[in-house]
Amino acid sequence: FIPGSILTLGIGFVLGKSAGLGPGVALASLSVFAGAYLGATASFLLGRYLLRDWVARNLLQKYPTIQALDEAFKQQGFRIFVLLRLSPIVPFNAINYIGGVTSIKLAHYALSLFFILPGTVLYCFIGATAGSLTESESAASGPVTIVSIVVGLLFGLLAVFAISYYAKREFNKIIAEQEEEGSIVDEGSDEEQPQQQGEDLI
Repeated sequence: FIPGSILTLGIGFVLGKSAGLGPGVALASLSVFAGAYLGATASFLLGRYLLRDWVARNLLQKYPTIQALDEAFKQQGFRIFVLLRLSPIVPFNAINYIGGVTSIKLAHYALSLFFILPGTVLYCFIGATAGSLTESESAASGPVTIVSIVVGLLFGLLAVFAISYYAKREFNKIIAEQEEEGSIVDEGSDEEQPQQQGEDLI
């Protein structure tokens, strides 16, 4: 898979240089999101209907955590995929195909894609900043402009990292809950086996 971040930075740079910082970020973000949304939905449908066996054999095995959460997807599919979109626990391209072999509903999957917008805007902003600064003749003599861009970039990075940290923490909570539920079920089945054996003897 080609890292989407490289392409996002590239289109941000091109549009930032040609259209300016503000319009460049807006156009780049809209273009990247539209392409990512359509591509991710197509990958999901391919994983669910045409490439299901291949995805289960080659991709799902690499991420056993997702496989273990399949039961949770029935009840919390939207929430789990929102957390996956906000935190790069599984690469974007891989999770699109893997989503197709889980029990998440297509509507929930499609809605969760809107949560890639924070990262998309940030990467477009980084690329557009580089493009607009190289294009602007007054960039070198405008320290206020440069400081404003740098401060905005730092706050953007901090916000995305904070969101990613929170999302990863919540995702780990869901994993812990599933493991706890699984252990309770196993203990219950172990207790039923001796009772069943006693009934058979009677």
